[in-house]
Amino acid sequence: MAAKTIFILNGPNLNLLGAREPEIYGADTLADIETACDAAAGAAGFAADFRQSNTEGTLVDWVQEANAKAAGLIINPGAYTHTSIALLDALTAANIAKIELHLSNIHAREEFRQRSVTAAAVDGVIMGFGAAGYILAVEALKSLLQKRSA
Repeated sequence: MAAKTIFILNGPNLNLLGAREPEIYGADTLADIETACDAAAGAAGFAADFRQSNTEGTLVDWVQEANAKAAGLIINPGAYTHTSIALLDALTAANIAKIELHLSNIHAREEFRQRSVTAAAVDGVIMGFGAAGYILAVEALKSLLQKRSA
């Protein structure tokens, strides 16, 4: 039997991980995180569809695609966390399990980064654990899906 697919979506500038402010975001590259997510998803019984875009509309399209095709969704909206009503609306319309994820603790950052517009449309938020947060998000998504199917 084929594994259920989960989408793991990454927003703007996350393609620069490893080089961009490693004191905040860590030394792992997005490719490193994708490899870890593939392994964690496989161990949890999922196939991971891992993507990154710097474009808001593309992320909206992918959230809609996830709603149609995926068992669940993990999203690191990057800077769109704080500004994107379009992404909030797409997440609100998606009737799948959803987790928002941030490498850093946004509540310990600059004031303009401390509010998440998109968090209101997800089941939970994981932040502040660096790249390990992605693995925590896969486990949390597995738990959510198990609860929903019980």
